[in-house]
Amino acid sequence: MSEPSLPPLVPREGWHVMHLFYQVDHAQWSLFSDEEKRQAMTRLTGLVQEIRATPDTQLLSFAIATPKADLGFMLLTPDLHVANAFEKLLSLSLGPEILSPVYSYLSQTEASEYTPTREQYIAETLGGDKGPAAGSPEFTTALKEFDARMAHYLKFRLYPALPDWPVICFYPMSKRRSGRDNWYALDFETRRALMAGHARVGRTYSGRILQVISGSTGLDEYEWGVTLLAKDSGDVKAIVYEMRFDEVSARYADFGDFYIGMQLPLDLLFRRLCL
Repeated sequence: MSEPSLPPLVPREGWHVMHLFYQVDHAQWSLFSDEEKRQAMTRLTGLVQEIRATPDTQLLSFAIATPKADLGFMLLTPDLHVANAFEKLLSLSLGPEILSPVYSYLSQTEASEYTPTREQYIAETLGGDKGPAAGSPEFTTALKEFDARMAHYLKFRLYPALPDWPVICFYPMSKRRSGRDNWYALDFETRRALMAGHARVGRTYSGRILQVISGSTGLDEYEWGVTLLAKDSGDVKAIVYEMRFDEVSARYADFGDFYIGMQLPLDLLFRRLCL
């Protein structure tokens, strides 16, 4: 991608995330000759390869399971200029009238403000009569394990490496601000305790669901974008259903539309899209 150099628009931490959803105009596609179709698919294939070869950049491509859209991309990259340029190129990759955007979402990977700090872990887990004595080998080992666990967790939250698991689900959400169900009227400790319970539900799906939560307050219409990657669509259904009973969702969450897709190699994706 060659264009005039601009100062990068890179957040202090984390990456920009774009979810892009398109419908294919098969009427326009049918007007292409066989050679024009081959050239268009080759152009998109080359662009996907270029994007995936860009440092600190990931691109997932998937077929959407319902008529809400045909094709979806999830793009992660640090520089908003780069994300914007790639988005424009993807939209035009098969021809100027072939891919019609039906929905998009912009967000940033972020660390959770409710992640326990070292001091909180010492006070709440290692402290008290049942915890190991401060300075003991058991205390030191537990603290080292906590530090390593948190470093791994924060790295994933900010700079996730996404697998090629076949099922992908995206939905936006916000915390409710209505009467007694105003999340932002709660004090921090109450919110932290509620989120801890919410997280415990999520951890029961470890190895079955990989969750990417990206912040979008001030960037798009909701406050977070949630991406779930899975090997079984039933696990997506199960985790969303189970979390509906958690107070964080039951009282304080508003959701947008859900988009369910399947990650496919490009040759199979073209066939699935009937191109």
